[in-house]
Amino acid sequence: MPFSVNGILCTLALLVLWRAEELVEACSCAPVHPQQAFCNADVVIRAKVVGEREVDSGNDIYGNPIKRIQYEVKQIKMFKGPTQDIESVFTAPVSAVCGVTLDATGKKEYLISGKAEASGSMHVTLCDYIMPWDSLSTTQKKSLSQRYQMGCDCKIVRCPSLPCEISAPEECLWTDLMIEKQVHGRQANHYACVKRADGSCSWYRGVAPPKKEFLDAEDP
Repeated sequence: MPFSVNGILCTLALLVLWRAEELVEACSCAPVHPQQAFCNADVVIRAKVVGEREVDSGNDIYGNPIKRIQYEVKQIKMFKGPTQDIESVFTAPVSAVCGVTLDATGKKEYLISGKAEASGSMHVTLCDYIMPWDSLSTTQKKSLSQRYQMGCDCKIVRCPSLPCEISAPEECLWTDLMIEKQVHGRQANHYACVKRADGSCSWYRGVAPPKKEFLDAEDP
């Protein structure tokens, strides 16, 4: 036989390892409701990106330089984060490792959420909630100022299949992916999960922030 069994097995093993490396390098993110993204983030800002450059950020375990993209931003409003303005947003250089591509011409405003770094900077990935400001609904824009923060003690649970239900009173059931087959559905665009006076949580839709004695809300 021209090929030995051991040779074939070695070839298959190399193919499996090569494929595994590809999978490890791919960026995969679980969908989250905008409120979850807000509550999970250290920093949430509205900003314009006015500059971009590649920078070195130390070395990996093999001594190779680690590259990152540094976006210079002009902060318009801080919704959550430190007292000082954010001036730089860092991200990985390619999308395969969750790097984010932003328009650096200064013509587009973004909602940017991510992790705080050194003074005046933050780090973002494709798993963070980053959207063009004009694409946000009126409810989402208003919720950034107070309503999302009011619901950070609540838990938004994604509905994986029907039927589905909450398992605790502090949960809100998120059904956009199951019913509308999209992340940016009605609940994501128009609702916040807010804690009520009795300690339970419920979806809330409205222009004004809910009152402290809020008990009931329109069901999504």
